[in-house]
Amino acid sequence: MLPFQISKTSNDLAPLIWNSFGTIAVLLQEIISVYPALSPPTLSPSASNRACNVVALLQSLASHSETRALFLKADIPRYLYPFLNTTSDAKSFEYLRSTTLSVIGALAKEADTEIVDFLLEGQVIPLCLRVMETGRELSKFVATYIVKRIVLDDIGLQYICATPERFFGLASVLESMVIALEKEPSARLLKNIVHCYLRLTDNNLALVALRATLPEALKNGTFDHLFIDEPATRGYLQNLLENLAAPDGEAPHPGPGPAAGGASHPGSGPAMGGSPGGSSEAGPSRVRR
Repeated sequence: MLPFQISKTSNDLAPLIWNSFGTIAVLLQEIISVYPALSPPTLSPSASNRACNVVALLQSLASHSETRALFLKADIPRYLYPFLNTTSDAKSFEYLRSTTLSVIGALAKEADTEIVDFLLEGQVIPLCLRVMETGRELSKFVATYIVKRIVLDDIGLQYICATPERFFGLASVLESMVIALEKEPSARLLKNIVHCYLRLTDNNLALVALRATLPEALKNGTFDHLFIDEPATRGYLQNLLENLAAPDGEAPHPGPGPAAGGASHPGSGPAMGGSPGGSSEAGPSRVRR
């Protein structure tokens, strides 16, 4: 179970929190009270646990269909971004980062272009890239999942591939993660990494760049032992390698499995020379009108 999958038993919690007079203000006061302990890093385990309990309540708002839009409109996720901007490897900070990422993951899970726009405007990708580089396995997994969900949306892919700095910033982090996985394998983390790479091949310029920069470990069978119980990951990698080997002009090969909801952004068109005819998810991209 992903850390941002809220139990069905708490289905009525989010509306109750949102509609209870003064509750949101109190929760935000709790969040803000932690800021002084972020820099210099003096966050105690008890303070971290208290903050994480508050963040978990906010996660219920991000997950619930009745409160999600209100949660975004009130700009509440931005109160949590300072937690992702920390670099201390203390457990108190790692716990707070992973819990905060679960809120963002709950939003990204919806594959809604409006949510993707919100996350891009809030510079969530640079924050996630930092966690992907420096975090522990759980926070790396959730941060990579968030980035994957963003690039599955056409506007997210366009954003990443709009400049060389953005593309190579992501590609560099993914490469370092692949190298790290050679020493400390993680099947679930590898799945998100490979899926990110596969989606990037939907953009023509990114496809060309990846032909020269894809880590050798993804080509030589280093991770074959991780695919025994992960046929989807094996399929993603096979399609990725086929896309990279295909002659110029051929449409990228779609990935296996049901569509995960990569949405087309109205009027965005293919990004940076991206292929107009393909998505790394099976089936056509869902067009929002």
